[in-house]
Amino acid sequence: MRIAVPMTGECLDQHFGHCEKFALIDIDTTAKNTIYSTIEIAPEHQHGLLPRWLKERGVTHVIAGGMGAHARSLLADAAIEVITGAPSVTPAEVVARFLAGTLVSVDRPCDHVCQH
Repeated sequence: MRIAVPMTGECLDQHFGHCEKFALIDIDTTAKNTIYSTIEIAPEHQHGLLPRWLKERGVTHVIAGGMGAHARSLLADAAIEVITGAPSVTPAEVVARFLAGTLVSVDRPCDHVCQH
């Protein structure tokens, strides 16, 4: 499993399509832990580009704050599972919550304050 977390600064960015970078985190699904992580600068914003860009990098899941219906649809077409409603915390914390089963996908308004 490879999880992408959109970031600005050190925390999850609530605006998926306009983030400055992505944390790409590889997960051992049996042990439920991180085996590798890296940061990649996001490409310049272009309509419909991110799903293809993420798929080319092996992403299977995106954990985001907010995301429009069109982006969700494009990610689903790329066989990328989307979890929305995540708080503005560090990628490590949001992934830990996901792996622990305490992160539930919900729609929620933007929250620009890092809470770590």
